[in-house]
Amino acid sequence: MATGTWQAPEGAVGPPEFLPELDVPAPDRQRRWTVLLRWLLLIPQFVVVWVLSVLAVPAAIVGWFGALVLGRLPDPIERYLAGFVAYDTRVRASAMLLVDDYPPFAWDGGDHPVRVELRPGELNRLAVFFRLILMIPAAIVQSLLTGGWYVAAFVIWLIVLILGRMPEPLYGATAAVLRYGMRFGAYVLMLTSAYPKRLFGDEGLPPIAAARSATRPLMLSTGAKALVVLFLVLGLASGISNAFRSDGDGYDYDARGRSTTATASPAHTTAATETNPLTAGSRP
Repeated sequence: MATGTWQAPEGAVGPPEFLPELDVPAPDRQRRWTVLLRWLLLIPQFVVVWVLSVLAVPAAIVGWFGALVLGRLPDPIERYLAGFVAYDTRVRASAMLLVDDYPPFAWDGGDHPVRVELRPGELNRLAVFFRLILMIPAAIVQSLLTGGWYVAAFVIWLIVLILGRMPEPLYGATAAVLRYGMRFGAYVLMLTSAYPKRLFGDEGLPPIAAARSATRPLMLSTGAKALVVLFLVLGLASGISNAFRSDGDGYDYDARGRSTTATASPAHTTAATETNPLTAGSRP
């Protein structure tokens, strides 16, 4: 693919970090029957993504040790994890109603319009060693974004079902959530050294000759930015609500007032699943 979306400032030392890029076509008409049954139709894809995520865990562990030794991911691990991130992103783009095209059961994506560009390369060994600590701020943002979007998912689904397409502000905000999640996954899996950023779009970046797609560059309207903030707020409110429910369900008290641990509630289990960086955002 062509390069040139970012220019290193004068005097920069070393190669620039490449921030993973997402290409999604502009919002278009969608078949209402596929919108109505979207998550039902995607059940086979959710199963595949779950299997791939299970396999990605040992691959990431092996890759972590390999990156500490080699300064980059071993080639087989790199190819698998890059393919997993791209596959997961295509499924999530469909689940989040950004595109009407059904994601193919193909590793390379075929001619599917949702594309991910990753350029794995050299890694800072110190950053690799502390990756689980460094990812915490981005993990919090990712958790709030994903949780907030799914809180609003029914309303979003209803809007797209009625209109037959996704309105531009909602499209921009949803694409921002998807892109941030893709960049977060790529960072966690050591496919890039660039920390997830530009949640609110690409304004202020050097201009490029021509736009690659509707999300490259991603230019968010005021309404889209407001919706991104709304997703963050909804995610925070949902997290607080789940925490209170977990506290209420997680402990029982005997007649003497002593606390005893009870069986984990479904809400607690769901909250724990959402914090997994390999599966967050992939569920319906």
